[in-house]
This record gives sequence, C-alpha cells and structure tokens, in this order.
Amino acid sequence: MTKPVRHILGLSGGKDSTALAVLMRQKHPELQIEYFFCDTHKELPETEEYLDRIEARLGITITRLEAERGFDHWLDVYGGTLPSPKMRWCTKQMKILPLEKFIGNDEAISYIGIRADENRDGYISTKPNIKPVFPFKEHGLVKADILRLLEDSGIGMPDYYRWRSRSGCFFCFFQRKYEWVMLAQEHPDLFNEAVRYEQEHSDGREYTWTQGETLQELLERKDEILFDHERLIDKERKKSENRSLAEILESVLDDDSMDTDMPCLACHT
Repeated sequence: MTKPVRHILGLSGGKDSTALAVLMRQKHPELQIEYFFCDTHKELPETEEYLDRIEARLGITITRLEAERGFDHWLDVYGGTLPSPKMRWCTKQMKILPLEKFIGNDEAISYIGIRADENRDGYISTKPNIKPVFPFKEHGLVKADILRLLEDSGIGMPDYYRWRSRSGCFFCFFQRKYEWVMLAQEHPDLFNEAVRYEQEHSDGREYTWTQGETLQELLERKDEILFDHERLIDKERKKSENRSLAEILESVLDDDSMDTDMPCLACHT
C-alpha cells in the first residue's frame, strides 16, 4: 500500500515559521501537519519558552529532532574549528541531517516560511522526495502580515526580540556585536560558555565567533557598541514612529554592514 504524503513544517522559535504555523492552521485545518524543531541543546531559554507557548496556543505537538551526537562531538570532529558563515557545519550536522533522517524516503511536502518581501531561498533539500512549498509567497504576505498573524493568534513575539533579531543557538556566529553584548547582559552564563569555546583548544590555535576579535575583546568595547547601536536606533525611529521597538531593532541589525551573509533558514525563520 502506498504511504500517504507527509506534510511537515519546521519551527525555529522565530516569528516567520511561527506565523506560518498559524496560517496553515487557519487555511488548512484538514491537513495532518507534522511540526518539528531541530534541537541543538544550545538554545536560548526564551526559545524553549516560545515553543511551549506555540504548542499551547495552537494545540499542536512539536517533535524535537536531535542529532545523534551533540555539538561538542562535532566540534572535535572538525578539529576544534568553530562554525562560521563560511563553514556552517553546525547547520549540516545538527539541523539538516536530523531533518532528512526524520523524513527518510517518504514523500513529503515541506512548508517554508519565506515571506513575499524576502529575497532568499533558505534550506531546500536536494532529496527528490521532499517538495518545498512557500505559502507566504503564494499569498503575497509580507512582514506586516506576519506580525498581524502573531498578534491575532495571541502568541505574539518571542521575548528575545527585545535584544536579538533572530532565533538560533546562543553562540550563533551570525549575531551582531550588539547582540553579543546583550547576551552577556541577559545570560552571562551562556556568554561565558561561548567564551570558553573560543579559549579551549589543545593545539593552541585561536578561533573566534566574530571576525577580528575575541568575545572578551568585544565586551571591552561594550560602551562604544551600545552607543553606536542607540544612535542607529534613534535614526531608524525617526523614519517611522508607528513601528514597534522589535521592528526597529530588526531593521537596524539587518542593515548592519558587518555581516553580509544571510543566515540559514533552518535556524532563523
């Protein structure tokens, strides 16, 4: 007997994938959608709380997918080299491979939360049995629509949006300088763990999460980084007084010229 086509939707703990789950529940309640989250066990506490909120509000169960080996194992395999925009081994080993194992050879439709106002593809599996579908693009939904979906559903935005523009591991190399400073303020224990990853290399080599300086050096420039950030916030706020602080923060961090590579969709939608 032919197995039915599976419908899957990955949640990252961010606004776009969450709004997509809301939309699919509204538009296609007849579908038996499988919701999943690729858990690296290096997530922010706010992300875990947000996933619990999504489950409660939508009445769904989110399957936690995990790599067979954890981050520290793969760090050893890659010779202590920290993941970076040019070497995203964490995405491959801890996000993509667990997802493809979860699907196996089943025919599946994967619903992906890329908005109509975004110019990116995200992760699209090369496996022929996985068909990507982009509901936001099909319906012409942009950022304002996503925010409205979250507000109307009662889920709202994740708490980390006060100081961070995307989901992802607490030591994600796509964080801007300001976000690292705020990690040190909001979660000093996690910041210290990220520092430890920079420092503990038995072969004596030096790796850093941000290009050109260690996290400790970055933190020494905290006042300068915060001042520059506030200046950009004020400039962005003057463009439109109707936007929320979270929207302004996202605009400032997205426009930050220090990072030109776009994060992987598997981590950041």
